[in-house]
Parts: sequence; C-alpha cells; structure tokens
Amino acid sequence: MSATSIKTTCPYCGVGCGIVAQVSDAEQHLVEIHGDASHPANFGRLCSKGANLADTVSLENRLLYPEVDGEPCDWDTALDQVARGFKTVIEQHGPDAVAFYVSGQLLTEDYYVANKLMKGFIGSANIDTNSRLCMSSAVVGYKRAFGADAVPCSYEDLEQAELLILIGANTAWCHPIAFQRIRKAKEDNPALKIVVIDPRQTASCDIADLHLPVKPGMDGLIFNGLLSYLHFHDALDRAFIADHCEGFVEALASAIGDAADSSEVAAHCGLNQTDLLLFYRWFAET
Repeated sequence: MSATSIKTTCPYCGVGCGIVAQVSDAEQHLVEIHGDASHPANFGRLCSKGANLADTVSLENRLLYPEVDGEPCDWDTALDQVARGFKTVIEQHGPDAVAFYVSGQLLTEDYYVANKLMKGFIGSANIDTNSRLCMSSAVVGYKRAFGADAVPCSYEDLEQAELLILIGANTAWCHPIAFQRIRKAKEDNPALKIVVIDPRQTASCDIADLHLPVKPGMDGLIFNGLLSYLHFHDALDRAFIADHCEGFVEALASAIGDAADSSEVAAHCGLNQTDLLLFYRWFAET
C-alpha cells in the first residue's frame, strides 16, 4: 500500500468485499477502485455497484456548507433554524408530530445519540431505521435458532457443501460475488446439488438442480413438512438434537400436526409432490 491507496470494505451489501481505493487526483477528490485480490470474501471480484464506488466520492452535487433558504450561512445559524423549526412543530402539535427515519449505516454510538434525542429530549418513540426493517425477520430467526444475530457459516462452506438451498433469495442479483463462488463450486464439484425455493423464476435458477416455486407465505409449511419427513424416515440426528436443541419435542409435534402428509403440503404450497419429495430426499441423504 502506498500513501495514496488504502484497503477498505465495500459499504453496500453484507458480503463484505475487499477493495483497494487509489487516489488519482487529490485536489479533485478522484479515486480509482479495484477489488482486493487478497481478500477472502471476493478475491478481487467486484459487482457493478462495488466497481462504481469511485463515482460516489466526488464533490459534485454535494452540500459542502450549511445553507438556509438557499443562502450559505454558518453552522450556528443553520442549527438555530432547525431547532426553531422542531420547537414550533412540537409546541403546536406535540412531540408525536416529529418522527425520525435514520440510516442503516450509522454506528452504535450514532444510534444512541439519535434515540436519546428522539425519546429522551423530544419525548416521542417515533424513530425507526432501515436496519431494523430490512433484516428483521432474519434477525429473529437467527436469535431464536442460534441465540445470536450472526450468520452461522463462512464462505468456505460454499466450496465444501454437497447441498445448497437458496430460500427466497435471488443471490445472482443481490449478492453476485457470493453467487460467483457458488457457481464456481458447482463447476468444481458437479455432484453439488442446488435447490432454489422462490415463487419467482430468478437468475439464480440458472444453476439450480431443482426450483420449487412455492406460493408466497408457504415456506414455513415446506420446512414443517421437511421435519416430518426426516422424523418418519429416521433421518434425524438424535444425539445432536439432545445436546444442542431446546423445545424439539414440541416443534416436531407441531410439524407433524401441520405437515405430515406430503401430498397436502405440496398442494397447499402449489408444488409438484414429486419435486417436493426429491428435495426432502436430497436433504435426508446429505
């Protein structure tokens, strides 16, 4: 690394691709972006968003100083204007007339300050953020299943897997670098099976051995059916369950009650029963 280059991380999706930012013109704030060939997430690859990061760091069309009514001013003047505006609204309509929708890119300390301002000072709970909404269902699933909000695998697992299941995720478009790793793993190991569970026929289906176009909202029923299938075909790892799972007896009873009959599961999910059972069999055998 030279004085004019730095290794950093792409700020967009959660893949965490490594990039090298090279300053090409310091006065004009121009940089060149390249993938970091040594980074274990992307090995130098970048998707279209990451490759065009340089276009986001110029000063063109940026607000470089405070303005009030389109005229430049100092910070105290601008902050006083904002404070008066908030105060007037609150006095006329109450604290709940104010709401914050803050960025998903803030740091923990920034979130603390924003919440303190909204709840502790203004006196309203009207604060939300994309980071709570975007991943809310996944976070609940992670915490209930694994006890923590953390993805429980590494990218190396993709190269070692024998069965990959993409559930409601068009990885080819949303995480193209991770998808390239999956595609390469499939090329290196033709025995690797890939199942896509998605109502849509997406680009991710291009490398799928099986696409299950489930009806929206029926994915839970598919997995209740899978748990029932594993139970009735003696394919459960009883030792692992005894050591690591809580509430399994209740979960199994619920699954059997909802989805013991694969023909009914297939009908409710809008799937071909043969395809559904093929997925269940691949899972049981892997």
